[in-house]
Amino acid sequence: MPARQKGRNVVKLILDTDIGTDVDDCLALAFLLGSPEIEWTGITCVYGDVLLRARMVAKLLTLAGRPDIPIRLGASQTLLGIRSIYWEGHEGEGLLEASPSDPHIDPENAVDFIIRSVMDDPGGIHLLAIGPLTTVALALSIEPRLAQNMAGLTIMGGALRGRESLDLPIAEHNIACDPEAAQVVLASGAPITLVPLDVTTQCRIQREDVALLRARGDAFHAAVADQVERYPFFARHGYTYLHDPLAAAVMLRPDLVELTSVNVAVETEGRLTSGMTVMTLPKADSPAPVSVALQVDAAAAEGFIRERLRA
Repeated sequence: MPARQKGRNVVKLILDTDIGTDVDDCLALAFLLGSPEIEWTGITCVYGDVLLRARMVAKLLTLAGRPDIPIRLGASQTLLGIRSIYWEGHEGEGLLEASPSDPHIDPENAVDFIIRSVMDDPGGIHLLAIGPLTTVALALSIEPRLAQNMAGLTIMGGALRGRESLDLPIAEHNIACDPEAAQVVLASGAPITLVPLDVTTQCRIQREDVALLRARGDAFHAAVADQVERYPFFARHGYTYLHDPLAAAVMLRPDLVELTSVNVAVETEGRLTSGMTVMTLPKADSPAPVSVALQVDAAAAEGFIRERLRA
């Protein structure tokens, strides 16, 4: 059970992020920085230009007055090295200077850091993965006992695509970027909570929410608001989805969603379905099931996220 501090559950956290163009990683970090339950173990950056991602994290931490939170670099390539890296090209605009100095990055590799942190504190560390699962898969491959020693592993990723959600993509981005890594993680037996597109697309941040962030009047909240407004999807539509913040919120408040125990396999070879998460009801001889959020109290989740973003 997590420790308690002043009436709150304390969550010792490692955040694994691919912060970049899509502003949901930035919002998830802001949400977590506004959450007093979080006891930071560290932040790891995954996929593509991980140093640029680390620079974004470091700038936000400095603006928030939390430069003490350590940052480590994770996998820049996919697990098998057979898939190209998707890069939208907007990463860091408006947040990083033209010629910034590199932030202080702990030299320990993120894979080694995750293994060491979890194995030194069995049942104590929660891992929140809001990017492609390459670094987590590497850690589990090197140290399979990691799965049984995590306090929990919350993942933003995947999609069930029921009858009411056929408009969702067949393969969600985080899974599709490295399906082989996702399959390793989802079959590991770790205590996984999966927060898929079926629920994250029901939760939004709107223009009025961004105005409330700016109204806080400090550099950190202004930077977060600016990143939201620069995100191309938000600029076109006046809202964007709270994918990663919802995963963070579910980690702290599982009551926001209805969890269903399923087996999840990842399609790695399909010509039309690569990265698809295939969810089936558990059977006696099937691998360890995953708890998947398939229903959400969207109003309560949005309210909780807004509250922490403004903290």
